Formats: sequence, structure tokens, C-alpha cells
Amino acid sequence: MKLMRYHAAAIAVVAALNVQASDSYEALGTFNINPSGNAPLTALIKKSGQPDINKVTVTVAGKGKNGLPISYDVTKESLRHYNGVPVFGLYPDHNNTVTVDYMSQGKQNQQTFNMFTQPINGVSVDGSYAPYESVNPVKVKEGFEDRLYWVNNIIKDSGDQHGLVRNKGGAFEWTYAPVNFITDTQGDIRWYLKHDNIFDTSNPDKVGVLQGVKQTASGDIIFAQGQRYYRMDMLGNMIYERRLPEGYTDFSHEIRELDNGNILIRVAKKDYVRPDGDVVSTVRDHIIEVDQHGKVIDVWDLNTILDPLRDDLLKALDRGAVCLNVDLDSAGQTMEIEPDAPYGDSPGIGTGRNWAHVNSVDYDPTDDSIVLSVRHQGSVKIGRDKEVKWILSPRAGWKNGLEEKVLTPINANGTPIHCTESGLCDGDEFEFSYMQHTAWLAKEKGTLLVFDNGDARHLEQPPFQSMKYSRAVEYKIDMENMTVQQLWQYGKERGYEWYSPITSSVNYEADKDTYLIYAASAGLFEPEKKWPYYVMEVGYGTDDVKVELEIHPSAARNIGYQAININVDVMF
Repeated sequence: MKLMRYHAAAIAVVAALNVQASDSYEALGTFNINPSGNAPLTALIKKSGQPDINKVTVTVAGKGKNGLPISYDVTKESLRHYNGVPVFGLYPDHNNTVTVDYMSQGKQNQQTFNMFTQPINGVSVDGSYAPYESVNPVKVKEGFEDRLYWVNNIIKDSGDQHGLVRNKGGAFEWTYAPVNFITDTQGDIRWYLKHDNIFDTSNPDKVGVLQGVKQTASGDIIFAQGQRYYRMDMLGNMIYERRLPEGYTDFSHEIRELDNGNILIRVAKKDYVRPDGDVVSTVRDHIIEVDQHGKVIDVWDLNTILDPLRDDLLKALDRGAVCLNVDLDSAGQTMEIEPDAPYGDSPGIGTGRNWAHVNSVDYDPTDDSIVLSVRHQGSVKIGRDKEVKWILSPRAGWKNGLEEKVLTPINANGTPIHCTESGLCDGDEFEFSYMQHTAWLAKEKGTLLVFDNGDARHLEQPPFQSMKYSRAVEYKIDMENMTVQQLWQYGKERGYEWYSPITSSVNYEADKDTYLIYAASAGLFEPEKKWPYYVMEVGYGTDDVKVELEIHPSAARNIGYQAININVDVMF
């Protein structure tokens, strides 16, 4: 893996100050670019001393004619914490103009700083050093210009493999270099993570796939990678960096903070004793809850809750896009599921193989339950008592009492819709999700949002790849009557060019009453065309596209994962 390093960006620079103030005292002095070493497009302006300042507003000027300024307030608590003024939203390779307005000694002051940043330090794939080739704004409607999107992508490179393999099971070898950046609606990078401080193929504790990025209510960022999980502020300072609890291993896909500060983490189990007595490392089938001190307070073991031998969907998978082990030469071919296949990170039945592939976790506080996207089985809700409350999936293969938990589709009038065992339903009012991602709750609406990737739709492969499509879809679930109604969908009408066989996300944004969608692997089967991935906001319950950004990958191996909206107002 080739890396370009620019050390000058982290060196303290004495600012040229253009003071526009009624008070000659300059409360702010020098600044450091990238003070944490992890976020090259941030800075910290140091206080010159006394007196204290308050009512601070920071503005990073937009670049050029159409550049978008970023402005935010800084709380007294943050001023004390940083002993200065945090700066977020600089442009790379640019002489940024940063203005700080503040009160000092009862008078209004303003200081302006010129902050030059270095070019982007990215991952080299096929000669490209940027996290993407370009971001093209297709549409940005009035009122959405100030949106900022964190894009979590991953790159497969020949230097990523660390060569460490377990004897039995696990997903330890699953390793991609992380590419994380924040783009504005003009397609300009305003923040990125210096990945090589976190990702290191020579260190077994720092390999894996960085995923699950979330902004917490406090403005911090949480994520995890391989054997560790992290909490970081937006200057890139690590608030904590913790190993997974003893006995658990191989994080991927999802980490989520609860209102009480506890954390849900999707992990696997080391040294798991199967019913036949064999001892394995499991694959993507455990969820743990840890408290704020990192202690495990609850565990959901899906091997004992669901059916690890159900293979109805697994048998229909496209071998060209299983997990992220993409094999384009096998596109369109289905899997061969053998009950005695080797243990490890490959689709198969039974504990120690990738029978579940949990790729999202959410929490429903109304009944103290978790909601999971179990990619190789369906979406499910499970209570604190480890009992399944519902299953959103075609009925094929569910047994041993789980068949009673499968939801019945209904139309808008509440009439049941006839569907085959494989999920082909009459009419056009309902479709199941297949190989889905992000079964996340829209808590404000009382609904479930799913990115329906669409592989193995109706438990089969279509005659032609070009017949495949993906959707973002909203369901309303009635647990009392065990029914599910489809309320909304988007993406099917965009056809094969929008088809994203792996990864991707959809989330509800309450502040704008929109869905935020990332079709993150569009064009995966067409690498020579290098089709873009799509970050979009769509009006709630409509097909009204408010924002559409095309993210053009730097290489076919640059795979999108998820995108989230970033709230500047809670950062500092």
C-alpha cells in the first residue's frame, strides 16, 4: 500500500493576524493545523492568555465563487477543554480564510487567520491518492446547500493483507484500508481521516474494516475496526480507543450508542463450542452491549436465537458479490452451500461460517429490543429476553417455531397480500427485501427503513444481471397483528445503474424530513465503466430528490459503505 505523507500540515504555524477589533488586545494567537495528527483539515487556535473570551463564532470562508462557508458557535465548555478555538471545515491544498468573532472584556472582537493546508493524504490505488476521483453535485435544492455528508468508503489494495489466519473460523483476515471524508454539497472535501494512524497491516490490532461511523448526540464520532472500537472528537482526538472485550473478536459493520451511553457492537465469539463439540471462532453473529466503562452487560447469540442451518437465501447468493469478497468473474453464479464446508468467513450454514452476516443493529426503546439486518436471513426484532418478536423475510425455510414470527404483508386497506414461499407477492404494493443493509428505525415515524440491495430476489438469480435493482424502502410493522405494510420506496425506477449489490444505507433525517440514501456499490459489476455511487436526500414519502451527489470512485476496488449527515452545531 503506497502512502503520501505530508508532515508539514501538523506543524504549528504562526498566523498572520488581520485584527478588526474595537479592542487592541488580541485574545487569540498562534494556531496548529491538524493538532491531533488524525484530521488534516482541522486546526486549533490558541488563546494568548487572559482575559477569557466568550460568545465565539468561527467561520471558514468558502473557496471561489461558489464555495460554501462553514460557520458554527463554540461553547464555553469547549473553549475550556481545548484552551483555544477549534477549527473545522478547511479546504485541502488551499490558503483558507478563518474568521473568529468573540466577546472579550465586554467588547466585540474579530480576528482573521490565513491557514494553508496541504494536499490530501490518501490511499494509493491504481495511482490515485485521493479518497475519490471526484464528487459531482447533480442536484442541490434551496435550503439544503449547507448539508455535510460523512462518507465511509473502503479500498482493497494488494498491500492490505496482513497474512494472519485463524485455524478455525472467524473473519480476522477481512481487511480493507479505510477512506473516510466529509463532503459539502459543492463536492469539496472539508474533513478527512488520516487513515494510517489507525490502519496498520503490520499490527494485528489495527487491521480490519473501519465501519459503523455515527455522530453521537454530543457531537463525537464513534466507529470500530477489527479488534478495536473508538470514540473521537471532530478535531481527531481519540477520547478512547478500546480493545473488544475478552472473548469477543472481529468487529465489522455496526456500532451504536444508546441514550444511556451504553454501546451496541456487532462482534463474533472466540472459542465457541458448537453442539458437536468443535471449537470455532464465529462469524458476524453476536451483538454485545457494553457500558461506558467497556464492561459487557448483555449478549445476543444468534446461534441460539435464530436458525444457523437455514440456507434458503444463501443458496441463491450471487457469487460475484458475497460480503465484500468480490469475485466479478463469478457474477451471476449461485453459491454451493455444503454442510461440512471449512470454517471461516465464507457463506455457509452452521456456527463458524458466515450464515448470518449481521450488518446493522438498532435499538427500540419502546420495548427494550434490538432490530437487526441479518443479511443472509432477513430483518428481525429480538427482545432483551432473547425471544424473536418478528421476522421480515420470505417464509421459506423458517421452522422450529420461528415460522410463527414471520410477518404477513398487507396493503393500504389492511388486506393480506398473497406471497409465495420465496417472496413473490401479488400486485405492486409490497416487496420483501433481499440481502438488505441498514434495517434502521425511523423512530419519529414509528417505521423501519431498509436498504434492499436486491440480490437473490425471490430466492433466485434473474436471467440477466441487468434485471437487478436496489431500493430504499420504508415498512410499517404491526406487532400485535404480526403484519407489515410497505409505505414507500425509491430506487427501483432507477434500474440497473443504481443497483448496489452490497453495502449501502438509508436513514431518516428528522431536521429536514428526508431520507438520506447512499447507493454505495452502484456499478460494482461494471468496473470498466466506473459508474458513480450516489449520496442522496429525498423528501419523506415522496420521490422528490433534494440532494444528489455522484461519488466517482478512484478505482473499481474503492467500495462505498455508508453515509451519514454531520451536524456542525453539536461539534464544539
